[in-house]
Amino acid sequence: MPSGIPHIIGNEAAERFSFYGMKAVLAVFMASYLHLMDGAAGTPMHEAEATEKVHLFNAAVYFTPFLGALLSDIFLGKYRTIILLSIVYCMGHAALAFMGMAGNSAMWLFAGLGLIALGSGGIKPCVSAHVGDQFGQRNSHLLPRVFAAFYFSINVGAAVSMALTPWLLEWYGPHWAFGIPGVLMALATLVFWMGRHRFIHVPAGGMQFFREIISPSGRNALLKLLPLYLLISVFWALFDQTGSTWIFQAQDMDRNFLGIDWLPSQVQSLNSVFVLTFVPLFALVLYPLVGRLCNFTPLKKIGTGLALMAVSFAMVAVIQGKIDAGGRPNIGWQVFAYALLTASEVMVSVIALEFAYTQAPKTMKSLVMCFYLGSVALGNLGVAALNHFIQIPSAATDQLTAATTNLPADWRASPRNIILPGHDGTTGTADDYTARMSKGQLLRLEIPGEAALRETAMRIKALGIKKGAPPAPEEVGNLGADPWGNPVRYEILNSATIRLVSDGPDKKSRTEWDQGLIIRLPQPKAEKKASWTDSLHPSEPWLDKRKRELGTSDQEESADEFEWFVGGQSKMEGAAYFRFFAWLMLATTVLYLPFALAYRPKTYLQD
Repeated sequence: MPSGIPHIIGNEAAERFSFYGMKAVLAVFMASYLHLMDGAAGTPMHEAEATEKVHLFNAAVYFTPFLGALLSDIFLGKYRTIILLSIVYCMGHAALAFMGMAGNSAMWLFAGLGLIALGSGGIKPCVSAHVGDQFGQRNSHLLPRVFAAFYFSINVGAAVSMALTPWLLEWYGPHWAFGIPGVLMALATLVFWMGRHRFIHVPAGGMQFFREIISPSGRNALLKLLPLYLLISVFWALFDQTGSTWIFQAQDMDRNFLGIDWLPSQVQSLNSVFVLTFVPLFALVLYPLVGRLCNFTPLKKIGTGLALMAVSFAMVAVIQGKIDAGGRPNIGWQVFAYALLTASEVMVSVIALEFAYTQAPKTMKSLVMCFYLGSVALGNLGVAALNHFIQIPSAATDQLTAATTNLPADWRASPRNIILPGHDGTTGTADDYTARMSKGQLLRLEIPGEAALRETAMRIKALGIKKGAPPAPEEVGNLGADPWGNPVRYEILNSATIRLVSDGPDKKSRTEWDQGLIIRLPQPKAEKKASWTDSLHPSEPWLDKRKRELGTSDQEESADEFEWFVGGQSKMEGAAYFRFFAWLMLATTVLYLPFALAYRPKTYLQD
């Protein structure tokens, strides 16, 4: 075993703690914390928008490997590229630490994410290929074991960080939740630097890099692998939603499982726990067992994993269907979906990582690894594009932004009402909206036909309180119509949230002019049992304390009991969203079969 391997494995564990710890809380931070980081409270980010931005970040992380590979394979070599970009990585974490301290927090956030994407993504192909470079023909039989250990170290770091950082965010706030991963990244850089004299350093290929690309072997390797990576990109489109849509789903579930009250972001740590179990189980038991029955090749393992991913998302769609019906299923059902997803990951990600290295010509290892990582970027871009498309803008919000842009700088000093012109673009008509403002923040929005809709909403809320759950559609009866004659629709969002919505003045469904209100049913507070962790955190969550400091708690108490809206919803939500991805994954699995049958592997290893 090469002597530099422990430094690579140790570096990877610390770096993955850093990355996954930050990413574990990113979606929740954007949706619930970011608007409270500066001196005055802003507008919370919609879940679909937060999902879009998280997946754009993921896409950037897995696109920048192309830059790292070019820097490594042509100019600097893998070791120096890893050290240089690790410093950039640390600067990104430092930028996150400045949120709420100076300037605009959103700007610090996106600057930090950009640097992290460049640093984390840039070193990815170099680290993976650097592992393989430590081996030649004499000890190549150890490659599968080392890549398994490499993946094992990733998930040790990820499991610990995804359990810890959501807890830090909940009780100690963003600076601790983002700061500790930053410290671990600095430690990862140090551990890797300490192994510099133990590594086998394969020099940069220089112009040989370009000659290899245009050579028959280079062209053939890339062209043969390209269909595989396009198909695998759909796998990553589903897998990386454990850090976005799966977290938002967990918020609507009963999260007491195995006697533990899980935070929504903590549940994804189970993926890494399952990996730590499944990797040795599959390598030592399942693969040899199946190998007695058939030649269980890497391509067959990948195909099996793709099918399992479709089953996993189908199960999540079933869970969401229960939530859409007003239920509150236990988080244990999502845990089972995580087990299926992890089995899929072990068969697709671990195998494809090793497969990509062995299929790459000697001077193109980093570049070919980039195409594998590029499939992750492509999948995340697809999710970001879909979530961008399904977001419905709010006409009232757009008009309010335009109206307040031209007001004097001191307009926030006193409460005021702002009349918005509505669909016809003219104030003083029946379709006007009224924005009631305080301290520059929107307290509530008044819409046409509000009185009749309020009466209906109060009746439904009373039914819901009496029943202890959202009433069934047949219990609420006819809800009447809005001022333009559109029927009011009754929609259950989860066990505590109901939406009444109509098509609004444009008489078209799912547009920026849809209007209505959100009814939130009071939830009984579960009796909190004493825990040994109680002494480890403050008496109240950081979010509650921050809202009190900014005075938003008082604003919420003085605002209307209902949340009125114009637009701002989603074109695809609930179970329909997850069913879309389950069918997409199933279709991808079917398309994969002819590719796997036709592919002829050719292995390249270092001398």
